[in-house]
Amino acid sequence: MGVSQTMRAVRITGHGGPEVLEVTDVATPVPRAREVLVRVDAVALNNTDLWTREGAYGRPEDPRALSGWRGPLDFPRIQGADVAGRVVAVGPGADEAMVGRRVVVDPALYDGEGPDANPVGLMGSERDGGYAEYVTAPAGQVHDVTGSALTDDQLAALPTAYGTALGMIERGRLQEGETVLVSGASGGVGVAAVQLARARGARVVAISSGSKIDAVREAGAHAVVDRAQDVVEQVCDAAPEGVDVGLDVVAGDLVGAGLPLLREGGRWVVAGALGGYEVAFDVRRLYLHNAQVIGSAMHTPAHFALLMDLARDAAVRPLVAATYPLDQAAQAQEELARRRHVGKIVLIP
Repeated sequence: MGVSQTMRAVRITGHGGPEVLEVTDVATPVPRAREVLVRVDAVALNNTDLWTREGAYGRPEDPRALSGWRGPLDFPRIQGADVAGRVVAVGPGADEAMVGRRVVVDPALYDGEGPDANPVGLMGSERDGGYAEYVTAPAGQVHDVTGSALTDDQLAALPTAYGTALGMIERGRLQEGETVLVSGASGGVGVAAVQLARARGARVVAISSGSKIDAVREAGAHAVVDRAQDVVEQVCDAAPEGVDVGLDVVAGDLVGAGLPLLREGGRWVVAGALGGYEVAFDVRRLYLHNAQVIGSAMHTPAHFALLMDLARDAAVRPLVAATYPLDQAAQAQEELARRRHVGKIVLIP
């Protein structure tokens, strides 16, 4: 497979609005030892693209500091964590047999080698990502999905949103037959959580609003409560015996309101702060009921391998809301920020 020495890419030159995204020609990256070069056939957008671009993650010593996913960024940086494509070249020590394989890239940068390693960085933030015609990745984090019935844009929708949702489900130890509450259920992670929890055999109660309620129900929720009305009252009606696991990307006031909804030994898993990052709750609702509040950032290698098994079997089918060409990345991010859609927005280089 011929690879040109230059490629089209979209990168950010600093923190800011959509205007900091520049479409440019850059040198095609060369895979280093035990890396592969992937031709990007589809790259999905995530909220993390917006927040990394804006520098919205804060730092431990200063919550309002401009920062990438896990710290200061090196600019310019090619964005994009979620890549589906084909391996076109391998670096020293990587398996030549991977060339030509259809793959999904695990975008996490891990703190160690094992199956339970923690993600401490992200492609598109701590290293260059997939808003480009080509991207390099460690060979061990490129998963062969050649036989999957999913389309390229569906495969690209999986890594961050579905990886994050599956990480929440696994850390929350969700079992078949349990009741799960999903907040922010029309967003990328929310829809993924609904679909994955339903596939696991859980009873899914989802929180959404307005015109998106029907789409969330179609994604697999057994009951959908309207966040514009009294959420607690509606959840109590939908799950009178309580909730086993909360999968929460909203946080804010919802944590304090949600903990009393948990059954004995319930787990409240937080993977986002759309509703605010300062939280207050009655700690008695925690210790008197053996409840747990669990932080969940993305996935482990073991979680991602499980997700790829689901992808190969097409056991979940991601919803794709819209596709854009690569040079319209800024418009695509603006559409993502408007939050009018249900499902993923994908760029097709």
